[in-house]
Amino acid sequence: MKRKNILTDIRSINSYNIEEIGSLITTNYIKISRELSVRQAMRELIKEAGKHDNISTIYVVDQNDRFYGAIDLKDLIAARKYDSLDNIITRSYPYLLDHENISENIEKIKDYGQDSLPVLTSEGKILGILTSRDMLEVIDDEMSDDYAKLGGLTKEEDLKETTKESMKKRLPWLIILLFLGMGVSTVVGVFENIVAVLPIIICFQSLILDMAGNVGTQSLAVTIRVLMDEEMDGKDKLSLVIKELKIGLGNGILLGFLSLFFLGIYIYFFKNYRFFHALMISGCVGTALLVSMAISSLVGTLIPLFFHKIKVDPAIASGPLITTVNDLVAVVTYYGLSWLFLIQWRHFI
Repeated sequence: MKRKNILTDIRSINSYNIEEIGSLITTNYIKISRELSVRQAMRELIKEAGKHDNISTIYVVDQNDRFYGAIDLKDLIAARKYDSLDNIITRSYPYLLDHENISENIEKIKDYGQDSLPVLTSEGKILGILTSRDMLEVIDDEMSDDYAKLGGLTKEEDLKETTKESMKKRLPWLIILLFLGMGVSTVVGVFENIVAVLPIIICFQSLILDMAGNVGTQSLAVTIRVLMDEEMDGKDKLSLVIKELKIGLGNGILLGFLSLFFLGIYIYFFKNYRFFHALMISGCVGTALLVSMAISSLVGTLIPLFFHKIKVDPAIASGPLITTVNDLVAVVTYYGLSWLFLIQWRHFI
């Protein structure tokens, strides 16, 4: 009979899609009826404790076998034997549903902070539980999967998979990025006359690109995390965009002034430019830094919001794309300002 029950449980668990919470459950838990007294509940606990490992939380069901609440083991031990069981049952104990998507409930699982969570069917009956060990594995797998997605992979790579399989995962986005990179190179080529007249400005190109990329990645990470909250409405999303823009502007102003000061000194002392001209160049770098960081913050926020809107996984689509888009933004901003400030007003140089 016991073997039959185990096989039934295995078939039930295997019937769920790998992305559903029902596929992760264990039936190793103790369940009692709310109709019992504390004394009867203790007897039931003693009877079942030898068969189960997860006894720190006892789950309670009503007369229709639906989930009613949970009891902490220490509360049951401390209760008086003739007390009503209802006095120590936590009615608001959190639970999960069997067909819910795992990735959509990661934040919820972390916020609950319980050693185990009951997993219910649509009728409210306990199908099994999700233990803290299972929760840690789920969170770790999800973080690894998200990290892979941000790199442009559809899923985390296995060390045992073949080189061909790994190439197939990486190649599609790399091909897209190749053509986007060609576009960035074409834009740089448009500004080659500026570099020919003022070779020094190319020295600070990587600074602008790196800072814009860093800001965009930060905004992307924040947006992806916030998007896990499915209750976000249009007002919340607008608030997020405004907040990230303010952060980009604030950091850009601070770093822009630092660039103006320190790069001005560097150009004046080590590149032998006149002081006013050195400040003009460093000011151009600082302004480009400010503008590109503000725009990159917007790009890092708006692109994942857009992909989320059209039902495309923002983690997969956004990571590689934002890097290239931010490069394009930074290049156009930097060389455009250089052309405006230093070439059109070249009598200052």
